[in-house]
Formats: sequence, C-alpha cells, structure tokens
Amino acid sequence: MSFKLLLKIKIKLLVLISIILLGTQKTALAASTEQPGIIFTVIDQIFQKIVNVLDAIIFYNIAGFPLIVLWLIIGAIFLTFRMKLINIRGFRHAIDIIQGKYDDPNEPGEVTHFQALATAVSGTVGIGNVAGVAIAIQLGGPGAVLWMTLGGLFGMTSKFTEVTLGLKYRNINPDGSVAGGPMYYLSKGLSRRGFSKFGQGMATLFAFFCGLSTLVGASIFQTNQSYAAVANVIPNLSPGIYGIIVAILVAIVILGGMKRIGAVASRIVPAMAIIYILACLWILAVNFTQIPSAFAQIITEAFAPSAMVAGGFGATFSIGLRRSAYSNEAGLGTASIPHAAAKTNEPIREGLVALLEPFIDTIVICNMTALVIVITGEYQNEIYQNIGGDLAGVQMTAAAFSQVFSWFPYLLAVAVFLFAYSTMIGTAYQGMISWTYLFGSQTLLIPKLIYILGVTVGASIGVGAALDFTDMMLLAMAFPNLIGCYIMSGEVAADLKDYMSRLKSGKMHQYKPQIKQN
Repeated sequence: MSFKLLLKIKIKLLVLISIILLGTQKTALAASTEQPGIIFTVIDQIFQKIVNVLDAIIFYNIAGFPLIVLWLIIGAIFLTFRMKLINIRGFRHAIDIIQGKYDDPNEPGEVTHFQALATAVSGTVGIGNVAGVAIAIQLGGPGAVLWMTLGGLFGMTSKFTEVTLGLKYRNINPDGSVAGGPMYYLSKGLSRRGFSKFGQGMATLFAFFCGLSTLVGASIFQTNQSYAAVANVIPNLSPGIYGIIVAILVAIVILGGMKRIGAVASRIVPAMAIIYILACLWILAVNFTQIPSAFAQIITEAFAPSAMVAGGFGATFSIGLRRSAYSNEAGLGTASIPHAAAKTNEPIREGLVALLEPFIDTIVICNMTALVIVITGEYQNEIYQNIGGDLAGVQMTAAAFSQVFSWFPYLLAVAVFLFAYSTMIGTAYQGMISWTYLFGSQTLLIPKLIYILGVTVGASIGVGAALDFTDMMLLAMAFPNLIGCYIMSGEVAADLKDYMSRLKSGKMHQYKPQIKQN
C-alpha cells in the first residue's frame, strides 16, 4: 500500500471519528438536558457496589496498613536486595544507555531505548504528579513525602525486574511489530516452570485488569482532570469542544502505532518535564531560605505526624507509599509493555533503562511538587476540604504557584495538559497490547475507538465510582504481576550477574549516540 493511499485512509478515518465524537457530545448534552444525570447516576451506583467489594479486598487492613501497600513495598524491598541494590549500582550505566551508546539499529524492536523510556514515563507522569502529591500532603501531612520517596527508590528495582522479564519473553511478529508485558512473561515464564495453566490464568487476569484500567479509566480521568486545570485559566472553554480537540490529537498519534507513539512521547516527555521542573525551581529559588525547614518538616513528620493527620503514623506511611504506587506504577507491570518494543537483544539493558522511571517520576517531579506545596503552606488551606479529589489537588498546586507570580497558573495549565496528553498516548498503547493478548490484533481498531470515545466524553461527565473502579483495576494488576516477579526473580538475578560480568570485561560494543531519536 502506497504512502499517499495510507495517508488518505487515515485522514478519512480521522474525519469519521470527529463526526462520531461530535455526535456523541451532542447526544450526551441532549440526554443531560432531558434527563439530568439519571444514566450516570445508575452507572455510578452499580460501580459503587463493585468498588465496595474490591476495596474490602485490595485495602484489607493488616496491622494498620492496607494489603496492597504491604504487597507492593515488601515486593520492592525483596527484589532490591535480591538484585543486590541494582537501583543504585546500575544508575550510571542506565544513563549511558539512554544516551544511545548501546543502541544497535540492527537489533529487533520498534523504538530506541530512549523512546521506550519516554513512552513508559508518559504513561506514569500525569495529573497525579501535580494533583495527587498535593492531596497526599493534605491527607498525610508533609511526612508522607518521605515515604513516597522511599517507595520510589525501592520501586526502581521492581521496574527493573518486570521490564527485564517483559523484554525477555516478548513476541516479535512477522511484520516486525512487538507485543510484550506481564501477560507474556506470566504465561511463558511460569509455563517453563511447570505452571502452565496457572501462568495463563494470571496472564489473562492481568490483561483484563490492564485493559479496563487503561482503555476506560485513563482516557476519561486524564481528560476530565486536565480540563479542570485548563478551565481554571480559560473559564468559558466548553468541555465538549475540549474533549473533541484532545480526542483528535490523541487519535492522530495512537492510530499510527507504537513507532509514532514513541516518536511523539520522546519529544513531549522531556518538554513537559523541563517546563514543570523549571517552574518549580523558580518558586524554590524565590523561597530558598525556607527549603531547609521544609526538609526538616518532611523528615520529622514522617515519624511523628501533626495532630491534623487522622490516623497518625500509619496513615502518613500508607498515604505516602500509595501515592508512590499511583505515581510510578512500580510493581504493577505496566511499564514492561512499552519497554518490550525496544530495539535490543539484552533484556537486562532495558531493565536498567526502566529503573530510571521512578527516579524521574517520583524522586524528581513529585518531590518538586511536594516542596512547593510544603513551602507555600497551601495544603493547610481549609477551602480544599470541600472540593475533594484530584480537582482539589490541581487547584491547590495552582494556588501555591500563584503565590510567586500571578501568571504561574497559566504555565501550570500548560504543564498539566502536556502531562495528561502524554499519559493518554502512553496508556492507550498499554490498553491496545492487553486487548491484543485477549482478542488478537485483527480487532485492534475497536480498543482505539473505545479509548478515543472515552477521551471525548471525559471532560463532560462526572467520574464518580466508575473512576474508583478503574483505580482498583490498576492496583489489582500488582497481584498477578508480583507473583511472577517473585517466582522468576532468580532467573533475572542470574541474567543480571552475567550481563554485569560482560560489561566489566569490555565485551559489549558501544555505538556513537544518535542525535535524532527516531
């Protein structure tokens, strides 16, 4: 098929999608006029019943701590020592890899190490880095920041392990496209150990959880919350128009497959990170005399929370670790999906690239947000108690930024939009791979359209319990994923030992870094 013909088909498809999306918006608006909120109320009630059951399981209280938090942090600590602190000793080599020093263009895969990293980071660096951190400090106090940071530090090894397995057990299709992730290493890896049916069951469970969380939840949530941030500076912006514009922007990228997603993410992620970090550094520079006291407050209240924190130490510890999990998704397995597409025959090498994600996401970006919130003291403002959710977090962060310069909320709106947009294209790919595992690649247009429709209506509807449900699906991925990581940790440790031995002996060929990351 010629390039021109392919381009014409894609343009026609985008026009068709736009017409469908516009019709969806008009239908939704008409329904809301005739029967305000009835349909969404019923859906919300149904999801709420399911959420109550899932919440009782996933957040089951063990000695004052939720089951999911203990599951993630114990797994991360175990893997960190099993891999002999690779999150620290492998950090410098990971930097060399993303600079392109080990990029062999002839190795199988679809994207470079850097593009795989950017795509994975784009799926985790989102509204949570802005709004979620603010809410965590409001609920758990400044001390939650320390536990969030430690969760990110240990989570680096969880990312390393799951991404190594994801690339090792990936499928390379005849056309050169790649499919990988927990569903593949759970089914293949556990089958090699005599647990074929168990592995297939765990793989199917993971794909189901991942598909629901990404295709339904991420699309709606990111659009909804990014609209709230943008509407804060453009009050007359219609949610319907906003949804359609964002949907078209998302469609242009995800219809192009992993190569286009990787190319776009490799440009957006550095841009959005630089914009946001510079904004935070500006505020910290203006308030540099308060930085030592902010760090002291974070460390002190991590072990002795103020009376404002309901639940004391247990709440601070739990909220900090939960925010870390939401932020970087270490232990959930999602990062291994985009990383599986990297051009390399060295699974350990891609695992080392992946351990940079929690560092970028949690230790750098989330801590920047946290310092701004703590220094300005905006988390103590009672007006956010009545707003609730991540919307309060966005407004709280905007208020903290505006204390320095009145125009900062505009810059924050741009950063939040880029965060949300990059997350949309990153999670869309995760959802598509999950769909492919469950239903095959022949029907891949269906999840793309589902995702695009979710983006369209996301700004116009309330999220309610439906979003809580998808959050549960996100966290539930940790159970099958970490079971696989535990069982196959010895295999990864052996591969790591072999890789580091070859690296130290000088047997690995280095390449001249490519300036253009395409």
